[in-house]
Amino acid sequence: QLQVVESGGGLVQPGGSLRLSCVVSGGTLEDYAMSWFRQAPGKEREKISCISRSGTSTFYADAVKGRFTISRHDAHNTLNLQMDSLKPEDAAVYYCGADRYFFCAPNPTRWGQGTQVNVSA
Repeated sequence: QLQVVESGGGLVQPGGSLRLSCVVSGGTLEDYAMSWFRQAPGKEREKISCISRSGTSTFYADAVKGRFTISRHDAHNTLNLQMDSLKPEDAAVYYCGADRYFFCAPNPTRWGQGTQVNVSA
C-alpha cells in the first residue's frame, strides 16, 4: 500500500521561501496524480496545487498562483512544492495527496501526515 511522507516545513519570514517534499513508498509515483492541500487552524482543508501523472497538466489555486511551483521527480518517487514570496496567510499544515485515477481529485485516496509551515516575522 502506498505510503506518503511530507517534509520541509518550518518557520520562515514573510517574503521568504520553503521547498516541501513528498516521498512515496510501497508503490511508484508515476502511477499517481499528486496534489498538495493545506489546512490552517479553524479553516477547512483547501486544495492548492495538482500535477497529473504525466506531469503535463498542473493546477494552482488563485491564492498561490505565481508564487508556488509543483514538480514531480518520478525516478526519485518525490513530489516537490516550491513556495516563494510566502505570506502570513500561507501558514498551515501542508498535506500531500495521491490518487491513482483522477487529476486533482477532491479527496485523494492516500494522504501523508502533513508538515507545518509557519510564516512570521
